[in-house]
Amino acid sequence: MCRLLGVPRSSFYAWRQRVATETTTQARRRRLSIHVSRVFTEGRGAYGCRRVAAQLNREGHACSVGLVADLMRDLGLAGCQPRTYKRTTMPGEEPVDSPDLIGREFTADAPGKRFVGDITYLKTGEGWLYLATVIDLATRMAVGWQLADHMRTSLVVDALDMAITHGHLHSGAAPLWSS
Repeated sequence: MCRLLGVPRSSFYAWRQRVATETTTQARRRRLSIHVSRVFTEGRGAYGCRRVAAQLNREGHACSVGLVADLMRDLGLAGCQPRTYKRTTMPGEEPVDSPDLIGREFTADAPGKRFVGDITYLKTGEGWLYLATVIDLATRMAVGWQLADHMRTSLVVDALDMAITHGHLHSGAAPLWSS
């Protein structure tokens, strides 16, 4: 094989000797991998490379964030990032009476008679968006919706107006809100 490749035989034997031994860097990475796995497990799988690296440095195992990130990637470890929290309900100065107008009965006999609403929060690259929907309980279809960058009363009123404008509410529909 050496003759066909034009390589001296001594180069082949030197290569074979090098492959069989572990380099200092490989040995350090192997030892550090054990500690990375341990710290990650102790952190209940929530720690990312920065926290793992900080903990290892506190314990006296000198390492960089980049090295820990590389080892975690090799080990298939990924920290679980907590969801961002958005406070959405702000208490008013005076309590508001909000009666349950449908009595926790989420069914309807015919379309256009009973409705419920909901607001969904959507995180985008430019900030939060709020989607207000009006849902027909008989068909489970969103019959009115509105999207805005605020969560004021006008958002819900516009969604209700859309449901009314498009003729989804029948004359005998249950009231959507109380006065």
